[in-house]
Amino acid sequence: MSGDVLFNLSTVFSSVARAIPDQTFLVWRDRRLSYADFDARVDGFARYLVSAGLGVHTEREALAGHESGQDHLGIYLRNGNEYLESMVGSYRARVAPFNVSYRYVEEELLYLLTDSNAAALIYNAEFAPRVAAIRDRLPNLRVLIQVADDSGNALLPGAVDYEMALTTPVPDAGMPEPSGDDLYILYTGGTTGMPKGVLWRQHDIFLSSMGGRPFGSDTCIASYEELAERARTAAGGMSLLMIPPFMHGAAQWAAYNTVTMGGRLVIPDDVVRMRPDAVLRLAERERVLGIPVVGDAIARPLVDEIESGDYDLSGLMTITNGGAPLSPTVRERILTALPHLMLLDAVGASESGAQMSTYATAGADTEVATFNPQSDTAVIAEDLSRVLDPGEGGGWLARRDLIPLGYLGDAEKTARTFPTVAGVRWSVPGDRANILPDGRIQLLGRDSVTINSGGEKIFAEEVERAVAAHPAVYDVVVVGRPSERWGNEVVAVVQFTEGATATDDELAAVCERSIARYKIPKAFVRSAQIVRSPAGKADYRWAKSVATESNSVT
Repeated sequence: MSGDVLFNLSTVFSSVARAIPDQTFLVWRDRRLSYADFDARVDGFARYLVSAGLGVHTEREALAGHESGQDHLGIYLRNGNEYLESMVGSYRARVAPFNVSYRYVEEELLYLLTDSNAAALIYNAEFAPRVAAIRDRLPNLRVLIQVADDSGNALLPGAVDYEMALTTPVPDAGMPEPSGDDLYILYTGGTTGMPKGVLWRQHDIFLSSMGGRPFGSDTCIASYEELAERARTAAGGMSLLMIPPFMHGAAQWAAYNTVTMGGRLVIPDDVVRMRPDAVLRLAERERVLGIPVVGDAIARPLVDEIESGDYDLSGLMTITNGGAPLSPTVRERILTALPHLMLLDAVGASESGAQMSTYATAGADTEVATFNPQSDTAVIAEDLSRVLDPGEGGGWLARRDLIPLGYLGDAEKTARTFPTVAGVRWSVPGDRANILPDGRIQLLGRDSVTINSGGEKIFAEEVERAVAAHPAVYDVVVVGRPSERWGNEVVAVVQFTEGATATDDELAAVCERSIARYKIPKAFVRSAQIVRSPAGKADYRWAKSVATESNSVT
């Protein structure tokens, strides 16, 4: 563990900034911000929040796990320096920020800001009309901060311009002292149900997933002094090109891991849509060491461009995948195009933090969806009675020790997801897995998208990997739809590569190579475009409606 220190995410950043003030931290468009530059802007934002009367009203020890004693700030922004500045600045003001999807329309936004009881909202000017349309229905939303952009939208009445907010002087009463007990809030994506706010102590999420425990180690950083020395030693060596949106937890975790190594974040100029050619030219120019991706939705356009273009990516050492699976076809293409590269797959969830990983290199045999777990990760029996030993087979993927406090405002769901097993509290978000004889874990998929067909449990992600192995398939989402014969039948919603196609029989034939016949989709529904979140996660509610509407009940 970490000794006596209780880490908070504000002091984590400021400790590194003091250690390497002149080192470049963030590159975006014409901005190159050093650690000192960025930390000064964080200070300005924190001062504004405190001056606006936001902060802590009840300390952690007086609260249950599903309760918050802090004011909440929604971050309704696309990628840019402002996202991370407002996030770290909130921590410094003891305000709890949370992620808001920029794809949300008015009713979804209203739900999230009501569920979170948001007192403040920072948003891009392009979203001002949506904010204006709902603000009168949110009586607790009293602080609006608008970030100027190319939309031309005027500042909303009562809102403050972001850059003006940063000029706020130190309030007369001074600034609060952040605590490691302060909250880190991460809203789930809501692709299978309504979004829920996961509450973490900052200390726990830092050690769990944000660099407080160096990758591949079971030993945590023990002090801010050790953190600063680690950053000084590694300064400038690590660099990430951040394509996934910061509203996705894995992107926030990657950013903080980079901070702990004194590294540099590079953001593509265009944050509205991914332009693979521009992304790769930026990777080439900045000589980035790593690129995080979220499944095929990000990786496939990149490898398409790598194969057709001429890019010097000799400095690129890793592509890290998380949040959605990479299909075998895309995985093979990446390693063929960039044989010097290591392809790292990581598994984690909003409710668990980082749990396990595996890596692949060109020419090496790797088993799909099979990972090396951390020492705090295990498979728990289906009835939650005990932890399974190696070779005992299937149950729930689980993690202990550094796990969340609970779900905001939901004591019942908190108790279900964080049960006590044999005297130990675990996080069990709902992923099915097998513990193999050698101690590795085979990930089967999220139980909420498992299809019960003819009495058999079929894991959507396993079928998706099988279908995606066909070279004509660009993207695929697998769901169940009602069936008189089977109860539910497996349906694949498929998007083909431009100019390519395949028959149902051809798709079924490629599935037969890797999954049992009863798992093969009973129907393949063609779609011009698969709907995914900006982070690349499948929208299973959309796919289920497409599958159901494509045919009457069979």
